[in-house]
Amino acid sequence: MSTVTPTDWSVRPAPRTAEDWTARAAAVAAVLATDAAARDRAGAAPHAEVRLLKNSGLVTLLGPAEHGGGGQNWITAHHVVREIAKADGSIGQLLGYHYLWNWAARLVGTREQWEHLEAEAARNRWFFGGAVNPRDEDVVVTEDGDDLVFTGRKSFSTGSRVSDVTVLEGVFEGTDRHVFAIVPSDSEGLTFHDDWDNIGQRLTESGSVTLDGVRTPWSSAAGYVDKEFRPRVYNTLNVPTIQLVFVNFYLGIAAGALETAAAYTRTKARSWLHGGHDRAVDEPHVIDTYGDLTAKLWAVEALADAVAVEGQRLHDDPDAVTEQARGDFEVRVAAVKARATDVALEVTSRIFEVTGARSTTTAEGLDRFWRNIRTHTLHDPVAYKRREVGRWVLEGELPEPTWYS
Repeated sequence: MSTVTPTDWSVRPAPRTAEDWTARAAAVAAVLATDAAARDRAGAAPHAEVRLLKNSGLVTLLGPAEHGGGGQNWITAHHVVREIAKADGSIGQLLGYHYLWNWAARLVGTREQWEHLEAEAARNRWFFGGAVNPRDEDVVVTEDGDDLVFTGRKSFSTGSRVSDVTVLEGVFEGTDRHVFAIVPSDSEGLTFHDDWDNIGQRLTESGSVTLDGVRTPWSSAAGYVDKEFRPRVYNTLNVPTIQLVFVNFYLGIAAGALETAAAYTRTKARSWLHGGHDRAVDEPHVIDTYGDLTAKLWAVEALADAVAVEGQRLHDDPDAVTEQARGDFEVRVAAVKARATDVALEVTSRIFEVTGARSTTTAEGLDRFWRNIRTHTLHDPVAYKRREVGRWVLEGELPEPTWYS
């Protein structure tokens, strides 16, 4: 059962600047941190956690200010995701995916479509989920008068039962034309299955989903005008944008692991009986390990921040995005994704070297950081990210836009 403490956010000043929103995220993270380990063990659907994200206003971060949104950009969103993931990796992923699915209409839709959807999402504080998994067979889309009908199954649907709306993706029957649409999560024929039972990211509601004739008006087909899709290079920014969100909740989880471990070392860890020191914090190998891991984490955070700024330039002028600019950005994201994966795995594993045997108790929950990182970093092989960077360096080769590059 979720035990997140209710907070009256209405009595707090509304965030206005990027710094305000990051501070709001830190305050929300402090609430989540109080029982993160217990909630991870319980594995209950995170309804209370999503209410916390809504009530605090974090779900509206990217929404238009004139409709109650935060009016912020992706740079701020990445910092917010990182803050939340420090306390709870699952909720950091949920929020990051929410931002991505909220952005889906802007990614592929017409201006009229995304302006309408973003306004509605901000006003109603919708929480987004998505049923888009490229490794499964395509969902089949058929026409029935003025409606589109989605039929199929996806193995993963992050957000599922705790979402208000869900992004669907499928292929028109007998063609290779893809279509995205956003539907209410309680739509008839849309069934979320409670079968997410993995070692990490336990509260992400990432189980399978069945689409049994889910209907939506043709007008909700993102980017289609008179039943024809209007393509832009900007449409292909989905993968680097998605992967940069991954990077930031990896870094948040790693930072949370390091902070939690350091607190344990300062207050609970014992020095080695043959080391000649009274306190664990005076052990040379402990000092060296924390210094080493912190330096590595800071370096990747700096790279992630720089890449986020580069990406924001593309988001600021979607119509100006070229294939070259898109490809160069994907390579930079691939590089930071590879380094974030390696460093996060190292941090979440090596913290036990400086906390000691007693820190492995279930009550401490330090293992959740490694389990969370190990689970999600298997999303796609990091070797292929390094390959993108290597081919770019050696041959100037740009990654071909696919579902994973």
